Formats: sequence, structure tokens, C-alpha cells
Amino acid sequence: MEEIMMKALGQAGAFLAISVTCLGSCLGTGIAGCTAIGAWKKCYQQNKAAPFQLVIFAGAPLSQPIYGMILMFIINAGAIAHPTYWPFYLAVGLTGGLAMALASWWQGIAGAAACDAFAETSKGFVNYLIIAGIVETVSIFVLAFGIVLLATIK
Repeated sequence: MEEIMMKALGQAGAFLAISVTCLGSCLGTGIAGCTAIGAWKKCYQQNKAAPFQLVIFAGAPLSQPIYGMILMFIINAGAIAHPTYWPFYLAVGLTGGLAMALASWWQGIAGAAACDAFAETSKGFVNYLIIAGIVETVSIFVLAFGIVLLATIK
């Protein structure tokens, strides 16, 4: 296979790392955002103050694309320097992106539950935020282990 094609396939793995992660982030923010809107509506109907903190839960899945972007840069550099390893870069980009996408999606689901609970009770904000952080940790692990794995290519 010609070197230009191998580099391109490796770089496709880099793009998968960010694009698949962003798909999960879109799902997560959409789910949590819709729930935040519904929770605010309930607050308005009850003449209660609508808690601004719900924006934090709705936006939490937006951090995973940062990890996907870091993984993308590392894969891209490797794909250019070592194009013969393109299947490895493609696999790491796809599986890393999928893992981060699932974490983003589930963080949005947890954020949706947090929006509903906090808007109703005005209690437990820190507890709910901790759960969002626990789910986020999965993406941090994927990034850290991916970096370690990618560093083994010489």
C-alpha cells in the first residue's frame, strides 16, 4: 500500500477519535438539555425560581470532545510519523472515540436525572455533580490509557 494512503487511513483514525466522541457529546447534552428545559418549565409553572445550575448538568458532556481532540492530535502525529501502523491508529481512534462517546451519552443521562431532582428539591447539587464526575472519569481513563498505548509505537 502506498505511503500516502497509509497516512490517510491513520489520519482517518485521528478524525474518528474526535468525531465519534462528539456524537456522544451531542447525545448527552441533548438529553440533559431537554430535561433542563422541562425542569425549568415546571419551576415557572409553580412560580419557583428556575435554577441556573441546571446548565452545568446539561453542559457536562461537552468536556469529552476535549479528550477526543487530544487523542486525535496524538494519533495524527503517529500516523504521519509511522504510516505503516495505520490499522492500529484506526482502531485506537474508533474504539477510543466510542468509549468516550458512551461516557458522554451516559453523563447526559445522569445529568438529566440531576436536572430533574435538583429543580424539584433545590438539594443535592454537589452529590449530583460528583456522579457526573464519576462518569467523566471513564473518558479520562480512555485518554490516559490511549496515550500510554500510543507511546509504545517507535
